[in-house]
Amino acid sequence: MSVAPWGRLRHGFADRLGRLSASAVLSVKGWIRYSDIDSHLSYPSFWMFLSSFTSTVSSSSSSSPVGRFLVLQFQSFNSVAMALVLHAPASNKNALKALVAAEYVGVKLELAPSFQMGVTNKSPEFLNLNPLGKVPALETPEGPICESNAIARYVARLKDVGLFGTSTFEEAQIDQWCDFSSMEIYTGVARWGYPRFGMGVYNPEVEQMAILASKRAFECLNKHLAARTFVVGHSVTIADIILTCNLLFPFEQVLTKEFTASYPHVERYFWTMVNQPSFKKVVGKIIQTDGPLPPPPSKGEAQAPVPAQVHPQPHGRHTHKEKVPKQKEMPKPAEAPKPVEAPKPVENDDEEEAPVKKSKNPLDFLPPSPMVMDNWKRLYSNTKAKDFHLAISGFWEMYDPEGYSLWFCDYKHNDENQVTFVTMNKVGGFLQRMDFIRKYAFSKMCILGESSPYSIKGVWLFRGTEIPQMVKDECYDVELYDWTKVDITQEDQKALVNAYFEEPDEIQGMKLLETKCFK
Repeated sequence: MSVAPWGRLRHGFADRLGRLSASAVLSVKGWIRYSDIDSHLSYPSFWMFLSSFTSTVSSSSSSSPVGRFLVLQFQSFNSVAMALVLHAPASNKNALKALVAAEYVGVKLELAPSFQMGVTNKSPEFLNLNPLGKVPALETPEGPICESNAIARYVARLKDVGLFGTSTFEEAQIDQWCDFSSMEIYTGVARWGYPRFGMGVYNPEVEQMAILASKRAFECLNKHLAARTFVVGHSVTIADIILTCNLLFPFEQVLTKEFTASYPHVERYFWTMVNQPSFKKVVGKIIQTDGPLPPPPSKGEAQAPVPAQVHPQPHGRHTHKEKVPKQKEMPKPAEAPKPVEAPKPVENDDEEEAPVKKSKNPLDFLPPSPMVMDNWKRLYSNTKAKDFHLAISGFWEMYDPEGYSLWFCDYKHNDENQVTFVTMNKVGGFLQRMDFIRKYAFSKMCILGESSPYSIKGVWLFRGTEIPQMVKDECYDVELYDWTKVDITQEDQKALVNAYFEEPDEIQGMKLLETKCFK
């Protein structure tokens, strides 16, 4: 098909849209589904038709059901069919914004293969995308897009999944927090951390100003998140995606637990976000830095830049892996030079590499116990709520205090629990982040109180006689609770365990509002 028919087709739709019949809708739907459209993807006019069709007819067809249908059809086809290529390293923080947004909207976003910072972004091909040579750059059929926030917004708009709020006001708030996270959060920490890593001139006065600016920004964000799960509205928006990506470098490289402990709502928010499935699929496991920043370089001494951290890419999300050239070892001086042996031929080169055995969990090395966790979970799950007392009797029959332990937990900051859904989200996020211990733990978490502030309390069953060390190391939320080991010789404590399992109307004189079971 030539260029001209696409143009005539577009104008023909625009002129006759109001008079289209149902049969015309079926015809267009069939054309989209069955035509040999692949043969036309290389025509620029085809993409011009798709991109301009919806903008040409959207206003004129607002009152026409047929027009609205066609707009949706072509918007859907356009977003799925067009190829989007992101030019940036997979570990680039700014590239992650678009990659995470693509996961949320369900759009395929390809990473340019063999991208090397300092090489690829200086090539003529890349400079055609962004003359400044900055990454990332998004290549679309309509042309390139630069600036990471703009790229993330573009990707997030390809499908309407609620990433831009529910009103014009919320959309403006989303823009506000996108700018805040880039200009206040990230900029302050970057001015603080970059010089320490040799990526800038170190000046102690500038560093102190950057630390103060970072504290002001975190105080502002912490106050805003005190009664919120997300920065805008009641679900994830593009503002959350951009803000969380801007927090990755601070948490992984600069801000230790000692600093972030002063901002518990920011901590809760960050760990909730990075453990969302769409986030985790892209960024993998995040570990907060536990060491101080490197000392500032001495005067006149150059310090090597910090190596870019490569985030794990689970399940083959991105097939390209950056290769770091190995440094050749300098030969040691020897009294008598020895001839260099030729490398031995590699045998069975075509064979697959032997699979790496997964290391066992330390809890697997504990002495055997007559109690089997799965048996208890199965018993509790298969028991109806009205018969929980029967399951509880079975629990005490199988409970082994030498192989397992029970722990009460009580949230330290219950005075903050002013909003019901935010309180529920705290518990949900906690249990989500405890998923790694699911095989060795069981819990009933309860939200108590007839009115705010609500109390979060619960009971946990762990394999072993103490709270597993991995739980303390891996799950930040553990520090937000007071933990008390259950003494089963005390009848009142045993009765409280029964109450958590049985879900009565009141526990410890407080109305039972909501329960969540971890099993």
